[in-house]
Amino acid sequence: MTARLLFLFAALLLAACAQTPPLRGTGDLGLIVERASGRVAIVDTTAKSVLARVEGLGDLSHASAVFSRDGRYAYVFGRDGGLTKVDLLLAKIEKRIMQAGNSIGGAISQDGRIVVAQNYQPGGIKAFDAQTLEPLSEVSANSKVVGLADLPGNRFAYALFDVGEIWITDLSDPRRPKTQKFPAGSQPYDGLVTPDGRHYLAGLFGEDGVALLDTWQTEGGARKILENYGKGQEKLPVYKMPHLRGWAVAGRNAWLPAIGRHEVLLVDTATWRETGRVQVKGQPVFVMAQPDGRQVWVNFAFPDNGWVQVIDTLTGKIVQTLQPGKAVLHMEFTPRGEHVWLSARDDNTVSIVDTRTFARVATLPAQSPSGIFFTSRAARTGF
Repeated sequence: MTARLLFLFAALLLAACAQTPPLRGTGDLGLIVERASGRVAIVDTTAKSVLARVEGLGDLSHASAVFSRDGRYAYVFGRDGGLTKVDLLLAKIEKRIMQAGNSIGGAISQDGRIVVAQNYQPGGIKAFDAQTLEPLSEVSANSKVVGLADLPGNRFAYALFDVGEIWITDLSDPRRPKTQKFPAGSQPYDGLVTPDGRHYLAGLFGEDGVALLDTWQTEGGARKILENYGKGQEKLPVYKMPHLRGWAVAGRNAWLPAIGRHEVLLVDTATWRETGRVQVKGQPVFVMAQPDGRQVWVNFAFPDNGWVQVIDTLTGKIVQTLQPGKAVLHMEFTPRGEHVWLSARDDNTVSIVDTRTFARVATLPAQSPSGIFFTSRAARTGF
């Protein structure tokens, strides 16, 4: 009888083990947004492969994602106002809520306990418990919110497109938010925070210039930099709004897209004065620095959105021009920057390119891929 019980116990144990995924870390995981099908592909950046796909995330046009501190969960912000918590290890939706009518992205707090969504309709931001997605608080605004970024101290900086302001909300007590407001300029369209979490920059669409706020010394308010950078030049039609959310700080310079111009602007982050310009192939959308800051990669708006150019940050010269596919929407570097992944929406592919040789090392199929997000973002301020 005892032998029989032991046999049954062993059989149950083996069956349980067979259903348990093998142990693995999450540091080389990520996801690709497949916008047309409302799903994400979970990827392994070491194996350069797709591990699984998760369906049912709603409208993922302009979707973005942030990650839990342990890199296990992705919080995906959909355009339809959906906020979806995805378990990367089990490849399933942990929880999904509808939090707004029209959303444009989000951020996660320094301590990883609060997820915040920025919304177009209704305007303002909403804070949620990262564990349960329980609503914690809301900061209403009569404006579309853009450029949401986390700051040290569980604070969040963001810009209000319609009223031309930068707000900083302190969520150290997430049920009692405290908000500071600063005039910024006409129609801020996106924002970024510097890697040290000190300076918040909001690009301005309604005028030439960038609003800069020192979040360590907010009593001085926001000030303008790069004022009149297009003075005397005819503005071109803007086919796609540039993005600032990826870090574009390499060495002591910030590399910023010029609105409606075929230029990348260089700003010294010590003086916040323009130090140069790089002529590029089209209107830049993403201007992203490699993790080591050695190169800056640029993609473009239509009709040049099949091209990518690489700028050497020592010389300020373009060192490579690539055509990785049709409609290149996003780029993401592996944690130490040896590869960059590029989504080509109209080719239904993601290309993986060696950043030293510029050779394509792999191509993955993906349906209308847009954003690519790796778990290494979990440890970086502003991502």
